[in-house]
Amino acid sequence: MSEVWPLVHAERAALIDDLANLTDDLWDRQSLCGDWTVHDVAAHLVANAKTTRLGIVRAMVRARFDFDRQTAQGVERERGSTPRDTLARLRQVATLTSTPPAPLDSRLVEEVVHGEDIRRPLGIKRDYSAEAVVRSLRYQARTPVSFGGAKQLVASITLRATDADVSIGDGPEVSGPALSLLLAISGRKIALRDLDGPGLSALT
Repeated sequence: MSEVWPLVHAERAALIDDLANLTDDLWDRQSLCGDWTVHDVAAHLVANAKTTRLGIVRAMVRARFDFDRQTAQGVERERGSTPRDTLARLRQVATLTSTPPAPLDSRLVEEVVHGEDIRRPLGIKRDYSAEAVVRSLRYQARTPVSFGGAKQLVASITLRATDADVSIGDGPEVSGPALSLLLAISGRKIALRDLDGPGLSALT
């Protein structure tokens, strides 16, 4: 699975380049990720990049085994006092290969999905690697919801990418760009408008 890291590092580098061009006020723009701003998502990606197998255990203990609290604490810890500070921190961790006790493809999902959480509200478009998107889509589709995936959500439908050779599942079809399928099963409702098919109601 070592081939995952070059894909992860490429996504980190691309996001750093996009963030470097933003004025400070745009860092306060609402992202696609809940109540988080662009700045918050960037801080979360710093925390993610620094996460280790032992570190996640310590962080969960500090958060009294509340995953949402642990995530929020990571954002608070890594969010710099200015966007430039946070961007500098993101640069420092861009080539790390630290990971929690989870499949490495989960690191790729984080970078692609959170990359879009930032880019779409800002009107920034990225031409993602097909391998990065398809790997992320397959990972999300086979991973239980309890671990951040969408296995139960897509259990009764077929996901078919119109721009890649990938079809997942068995049931009424949902078709569209692989990136939009990935975002939709990751809870980003904005991507539903890019999709079509009789199985679409299962995602709405």
